[in-house]
Amino acid sequence: MPTPYLPVGLKLNALEGTGEVQTPLSGDAARRLKLGDKVYFRHTKAGELCERFDHLHLVRGAEVVDTVPTYRGEGRTFL
Repeated sequence: MPTPYLPVGLKLNALEGTGEVQTPLSGDAARRLKLGDKVYFRHTKAGELCERFDHLHLVRGAEVVDTVPTYRGEGRTFL
């Protein structure tokens, strides 16, 4: 299941988990969120990203350290 990454301190609702359109979040950071604020999640599986994007940006801390092609970016597909 995707998990909240940023802002730090967000937690998923154990009874609902994540959704495609809305995801209930709790924790101290959730109380500070305003309408329109971005929340970043870590994907559960790389395929969720790789089938939709040509490249991935590799991030360490606050720095993009590399950009690499996905299988889609290499012109491949897996059916």
